[in-house]
Amino acid sequence: QVQLVESGGGLVQAGGSLRLSCAASGSAASIDTFGWYRQAAGKQREFVASIGRDGTTGYADFLKGRFTVSRDNAKNTLYLQMNTLKSEDTAVYSCYARTLPFLRLYWGLGTQVTVSS
Repeated sequence: QVQLVESGGGLVQAGGSLRLSCAASGSAASIDTFGWYRQAAGKQREFVASIGRDGTTGYADFLKGRFTVSRDNAKNTLYLQMNTLKSEDTAVYSCYARTLPFLRLYWGLGTQVTVSS
């Protein structure tokens, strides 16, 4: 079992920055891939970014370089640095973890990010 807790969300003006964190506990050493999804009100959940244990990253095309995902394996923590935020980035951001060897998925409860224009 892995428990995930996000933090760092809040209200920010358009053009500003936020850094989200996702702290893992439990069997965190078994985490292979860490990542972020987001869900805006009335919309489907969408992929944002992911990072493997070896540091390989993946990003949604719409980000266009504005966000950076990273992880600290020693602290079992995932980060999402979000720059040049836009109103359309307003959403609940949730982290997920995929563990080995059975590729189980775990989710955090999410943190609200609101960007005011």
